[in-house]
Parts: sequence; structure tokens; C-alpha cells
Amino acid sequence: MSTKTVLNLKQSIKSNLPFIVFVTFLFSFRSSVADWYHVPTGSMEPTIQVGDRVVVDKSAYTLELPFTDIVIAKTGSINRGDIVIIDSSAANTRLIKRVIAVEGDEIKLENNVLFINGEKAALTAESQYLFSEEILGQTRTIALNPLPAPVKSFNLVTVPKHHVLALGDNRNNSVDSRYYGFIPVKEIQGKANSVAFSLDTDNMYLPRKDRFLHQLDRTE
Repeated sequence: MSTKTVLNLKQSIKSNLPFIVFVTFLFSFRSSVADWYHVPTGSMEPTIQVGDRVVVDKSAYTLELPFTDIVIAKTGSINRGDIVIIDSSAANTRLIKRVIAVEGDEIKLENNVLFINGEKAALTAESQYLFSEEILGQTRTIALNPLPAPVKSFNLVTVPKHHVLALGDNRNNSVDSRYYGFIPVKEIQGKANSVAFSLDTDNMYLPRKDRFLHQLDRTE
């Protein structure tokens, strides 16, 4: 590389330094602090709709060195009811699911009815296929569509250390821990708190105005 080329490169970097710093900061922020996730399936309906762009707090549980998986600090605990982004090695893709049980919890499912640590979930019909599910002081809306559901039941299991059990709110239409097993905590990339915006895939991808900055449900 000639001296002239080097000088021109240095001058170009100097002239564009504010932009370079901004882009570096933006990607570092998205890598370690906050990002968004495009929801391609209905496994979390009715809470999250197909076409939602969900805001993800990547620093909710750990703070990582930008562009790496190196944890700098632990910033919070994963709780039952959290909606999380999972970089799943078992699924070989990213998933968005709700944490139902954490390490040490004893859990089983009987015909779509949850039991956690001996407590049975109370289901109250909200509409034909939507139900309010209340358990351990948390309430959320789930969908129980009349679809063939080979995993609507499983025997009592205990969540192992450094793992969680996660399910989709659309219980009969979700591929989750019932298929992939317990989720390693290290695969959880962040917590979903709200919807930035949403595009209606069934209506020419027009924006859904009622989903703009929509806060995801509170389970406490």
C-alpha cells in the first residue's frame, strides 16, 4: 500500500470519525444492551402476534462484552413468567418462549393443565379458545386451540440446575421444552418487554396501530 493511499485512508477515517464512532456504539449497544426480535410464528399468541417486532432487553440477566459471549456481570435473575429470547442449540434457531419453571421446580402437565410445586393452575375461559391461567400468584392468557396435541401431558419432572422450562402461550401450537427439553440458562439472550411495532402479515403487511409500543403482559 502506497504512502499516498495510507494518507488518504487516514484522512477519510478522520473526516468520518463521528459516524464511525456512532455506528460502533450502535452495534455495541445492540450486541450487549438492547435489540429487537422479529416474531415469525404464532407460538406465543395471543400475547405476541406474528409480525411483531419485540424489544429485547439483552442486559436483563447478564452484561456481556460487545460482540462476544463473555459475561462481564450478572444483572438479574430469570423468573417464572419472563418472556425470553433463546439462542437454542437444540432447535438450531432463536426462539421466543415464556419461562414456566426455574431450577428446582417440580412441574407436570395433565391435559394442558399445569402443576408447579404441587399447585394446580386455575383455568378460566375468556373466549372459545382463550383462557386465563393462574398459578403461583401469576396470571396470563393462553390459547388452547382444538389441534392434535401429542404433548398436552408430561410426567412430573424437576428442573435441573442452570436450566429453565419454557413453553409457548399458544400451548397446542408451540414447539418448546416439551420437544427440546430443558433450556440452558446460558442460551437465554434477553428478556422481551414490549412490542416496538407490528406488521399484519395477513393484510399486506400494514402496520397494526394497536401494537405500536405495546407493553407485553404483566404476570404478577
